[in-house]
Amino acid sequence: MLIIDSKDCENIDKALKKYKKKYEKSRTLNQLRDRQAFTKPSIRKRTQTLKAIYRLKMENGDLDK
Repeated sequence: MLIIDSKDCENIDKALKKYKKKYEKSRTLNQLRDRQAFTKPSIRKRTQTLKAIYRLKMENGDLDK
């Protein structure tokens, strides 16, 4: 549950903006999407290794454009 501390004189738009930012940082939506479909542990591990390889290539500048 997200709690936003807002002052009485604070604009509702600012409070809504704070809420949206906090919601994004909590990654609630990503968790819901992940839970919609079951992924096998082997596939999950494979995607993690592919992402790690991609990150290493990006850092080294080895990606072909």
